[in-house]
Amino acid sequence: MPVPVPPAARRDSTPPDSAPRARVAVVRPARATARTDTIASRALRAPVKVCAGGDVTLGTNLDTAWLRVASARLRTRYNQSDAPAALLRPLRPLVADAAVVLVNVESAIGQGPTPSKCGSRSRNCFAFRAPTSSASALRSLAAGRVVVGNVANNHARDAGSVGRDSTIAALDRAGVLVTGADTIATPVPTPAGDTIGVLGFYTSDSTPDASDTATVRRLVARAAERYPAVVVTMHLGAEGRDAQRTRDAQERFLGIDRGNPVAFAEAAVRGGAALVVGHGPHVLRAVEWRDRGALIAYSLGNLLTYGPFRLREPANRAAVLCTTLDRNGRAQDAELRPTMQLVPGVLQRDAQAIALSLVDSLGRLDFPATAARVGRDGRLRARDGAGGEVPPR
Repeated sequence: MPVPVPPAARRDSTPPDSAPRARVAVVRPARATARTDTIASRALRAPVKVCAGGDVTLGTNLDTAWLRVASARLRTRYNQSDAPAALLRPLRPLVADAAVVLVNVESAIGQGPTPSKCGSRSRNCFAFRAPTSSASALRSLAAGRVVVGNVANNHARDAGSVGRDSTIAALDRAGVLVTGADTIATPVPTPAGDTIGVLGFYTSDSTPDASDTATVRRLVARAAERYPAVVVTMHLGAEGRDAQRTRDAQERFLGIDRGNPVAFAEAAVRGGAALVVGHGPHVLRAVEWRDRGALIAYSLGNLLTYGPFRLREPANRAAVLCTTLDRNGRAQDAELRPTMQLVPGVLQRDAQAIALSLVDSLGRLDFPATAARVGRDGRLRARDGAGGEVPPR
């Protein structure tokens, strides 16, 4: 049975990947892709493994009609509960070896009455608010280790400012560290007793604004002065199946500024970021591995999206990116772990590894000199300017 799509919405509410075909507005010529980074040289006591995923939505209690249909489908067709912990269970083995797990929380979290952001005559509006049990379910992704949830995205205020506050409070009570709520890097402890910094960005005046790249660089540099390694997560880029390519240009979607992901990554890396994790387009994009160690994933796709999404190819493909930050804070031993969703909320590891082929081919197209080469086993290798493989430094 098809999942009903919510009625229409305002232009200031960005829909999932199924929405109208994305348009990317080029406002300036592309710059060269060969760049250097300024990763901080202070040493960590020991390397730390970070696993990061893209968008996670664990249901929405703002659309009861959809919820009834979706819950019944999971029970009857897949013998699966739609409880947040049950939805996340297949993801746990994919991050089991991580000391730090980072995901984008693509919804509010809470319950009770709330004003709707979607007007009665609006189009393309999707409002997500997951049940309060979502916070503890996210924490259970990595028991005994650290889970970080990013709230710098276009769905954090789906239940208004009060809903955003309740989301942050729920995550905090559950022990999930929150990033993207302000311009201060979130301190993240590691098993060896180090602390790394994590910063989240989106194109909004209510979050650290990713469009202001000068400020992005300054904020990342401030974090790099304090922490020996800095991870940045960005919710940027147009959406949909036409948004798989990454261009050095300002992107817009439904009239909304969705930033320039390449310029943003450049600013973050020059500020000292070792790892930049992207999400927002609802499809996979290229991975770039800079010549001095900075690793940039422009979009990791829909990791686990239990909501009124239409997960047609390629929007059903995603990946978990795992990498070890060495003692110098540089990304090493990186790999992509491919996933797919059979329907919204039904996640499994992708035995066909379609995501790996997608990311590799997109890298060859968009960053021929600096894209990471993706092996059949998911391992990433840096390339030299001629396209040959070189070991990461």
